[in-house]
Amino acid sequence: MRMKTVGIVVVVNLLGLSTLGWTAGTQLDVHDGSAITITSPKNGDTVPQSFPLTYVLRKGLQADHVHVYLDGQYQKGFKGRLENVPPGLHTITVKVATKDHDMVAVSDSVQIVVQ
Repeated sequence: MRMKTVGIVVVVNLLGLSTLGWTAGTQLDVHDGSAITITSPKNGDTVPQSFPLTYVLRKGLQADHVHVYLDGQYQKGFKGRLENVPPGLHTITVKVATKDHDMVAVSDSVQIVVQ
């Protein structure tokens, strides 16, 4: 029974369906070939109020760039660092976008604690 559960999780992740819930790891759009992985900070990390956010984007057929969100708020003009984030628990989400800023069905999220 344990093998069946693992198999279902793998299939769900490969289909990109895990973006329906909170995850931390590579998200892949199997139709487009795009993938995104937040590499730092890691899920559960404690960080200072200003810190770098790094990710790896694999551009598929439609992917052009990413949009970064902090607690659901778009971080317009993001340049690689989140600055002056208030202390507490926060969620960072990176969503893949087309050149026209339409979202591709792939994203990655991590939860962090700011000191």
